[in-house]
Parts: sequence; structure tokens; C-alpha cells
Amino acid sequence: MSDSSQKARKVTWGCYVALAFAVVFFSGLMKSSEWYGVLDFTTLNGSFGKVAYDVKETAEGVEAATTSLRGKGGSGARDGFLFALTLIPTVMFALGVINVLEHYGALDAARKLLTPLLRPLMGIPGSSGLALIASLQSTDAGAAMTRQLKDEGRLTKRETDVFTMFQFTAGATIVNFFSSGAVLFTLTMADGSLAVTSSIGLAVAIMFVFKFVGANLFRIYVNITEGKEDKSEKPAQQLKEETAQ
Repeated sequence: MSDSSQKARKVTWGCYVALAFAVVFFSGLMKSSEWYGVLDFTTLNGSFGKVAYDVKETAEGVEAATTSLRGKGGSGARDGFLFALTLIPTVMFALGVINVLEHYGALDAARKLLTPLLRPLMGIPGSSGLALIASLQSTDAGAAMTRQLKDEGRLTKRETDVFTMFQFTAGATIVNFFSSGAVLFTLTMADGSLAVTSSIGLAVAIMFVFKFVGANLFRIYVNITEGKEDKSEKPAQQLKEETAQ
């Protein structure tokens, strides 16, 4: 292998454009039923239709009740298999998109921009930034992208463990909170006052802070049980990237 092929890829303006697209695409900023929803991962990922499991006769006619694609009354390994089957399109779509963005240098731009931020905050390289953003909207996409980074040697086992703890804390924060938790802020008491006096912004900020707290608590635990990480044990790909900083 030539020396030029061993050097880290040069980050150009095109890499930053690809990174900006990735941030918008996986962040949920464009989630909408309008035309610009095509720029959002969750919108394009879509959802399965409904499966009719019961027919009810009403005064207006026959009405078919529906449930999810898994049907009603499932149990055991078969129900678990069908649930896992629904994750496959999400994971395949996320990996396909990230491979295209990687080709255009999005990961290299993320590494250069985010390593100075993520390294002191959680001890992980900036190339994990896209997986971090994706995990805020989809736990499946974040997990798949993290696994890919690990397989490519961009994350060590220790870094993967710490990063996984970050993702597990309030998983898919943006989607789960605004689709279910945010409704609590609209509830009122009998006298008309709001039942929850906190603001939505404060709630989101607290979740983000404790995601970093959880990751660093686990980071401390790993350092205590396994000792400090030896830089010589890092994968060659990551050492090459850090040398290029």
C-alpha cells in the first residue's frame, strides 16, 4: 500500500456540505408532511400499514378495526421475530445513507470539527458525531451506525461502550420526547393552571446533560475496572485519523 493511500483524506468544502446535509437529515429538523420532509430520515423511513384483525358492524355499515403489522395476540419467539423484522428497513436505510455520505467525506468533516468537542466531553472521536445525531431520532439508526464505526476501526471497544451508554440514556430523545412526553406540558389543573410548570426547553436540556453524565459515569467505571486506555491499542484507522488532526 502506498504512503498516499495511508494518509487521512483531505477535508474539502464538499465534505462539509455532506456533513451539513447529514446533520439536517438525521436531526429531525425537517420532519414534516410538507415537501421538505424528503430531507428527513424518519419521514423517508416511513411506517408499515395496518393489518385488519377484526370486523365490527355498526349502524353506518361494516367497519374494520386495525392493529399494527405484528397483528394481535402474538407471543413467544414468533412475535419477537416479527418485531425484529420491522427494524430491518430502518437499519438498512440508515447504513445505506451513511455509506453515501462517507463517500463524500461527511465522516472526515465530522472528525475534524467534532473531535475537539467530543474527545474531552466523552473521550470519543468526532467521526462518531453522525451516529450521535442519528441516535437522537432513531435508536436503530444510531446503533447500526455505531456498529459500523466499530467494525471500520474508527471506535475502540472502550469508546464504543461509552458511546453506547450515551445512546441508552434517554434513547431517541428528540422523537420520543416530542411524540409522547411533550404532551404533558399542555395538561392543566382544575383551576386552569398548567400541571407542569417547567418549560419544554429545560426538560430537553436536562435530558441532554444527563446523557453526557451517564456516559462519563460509565467512562469513570471503565477507567477504574480496566485502567487507562493504552494509545498503542487503538485501531490503526483511528490512530491515523488522530495523527492527521
